[in-house]
Amino acid sequence: MSEPFAYQPFEDLKKIIQSRGIKLTDRPAAIKRDDPLNDDELFAEAMKRVREIKEFRIIPFLQRKSAPARICQINSPDSEVLKAMEEIVRGVRAINLPDTQEYIEWINRADKGNLLQRLHEGQFSVQDFLDLHGRVVAEAESEVDNFIKESLNKRYRCIKIIHGRGLRSSKGPVLKEALVKWLSVRYRKNVLAFVSARQCDGGLGALYILLK
Repeated sequence: MSEPFAYQPFEDLKKIIQSRGIKLTDRPAAIKRDDPLNDDELFAEAMKRVREIKEFRIIPFLQRKSAPARICQINSPDSEVLKAMEEIVRGVRAINLPDTQEYIEWINRADKGNLLQRLHEGQFSVQDFLDLHGRVVAEAESEVDNFIKESLNKRYRCIKIIHGRGLRSSKGPVLKEALVKWLSVRYRKNVLAFVSARQCDGGLGALYILLK
């Protein structure tokens, strides 16, 4: 059995209360209710004494603005090609004709230098031109022969021949292939160089020809 505390301030409290006629009960009587409270009633009862603190409606927070994350992009050759093709389709970038398979260049000397580039860029004024559209190979051959002879007699330096791309032909660019053969073989002694023209001058369907 535990020993009583030496100091007991409320030792005579019970006698004082009883002497004054105050009846003590073990516990407060429970409030009887026929039906139990539902969830809404329990919540309303619990929140009965809750009051809103208006000053806390807007609570400012000090937030540190972080710098936007830097995204490191690795540019692969394929992504650069796709980007260039997209810009060409949208008309933002012009087609670089020397990068295409249809582009042609030929020079009649070992040391090319930048002559072909200058010729393709239109740095030589075109003095005359021949259009071979609608011609068959035999007709084109005769017209090219007469055109080159006449140009040499007039001492022209730069001429242009439009051969077409042969996109509508089932046999492909027949005139183009024939013209390249004539210029590089038959007229080799008279031709210094030839190259595909600029886009504004016929592009891949025409040749700038530099005569000696």
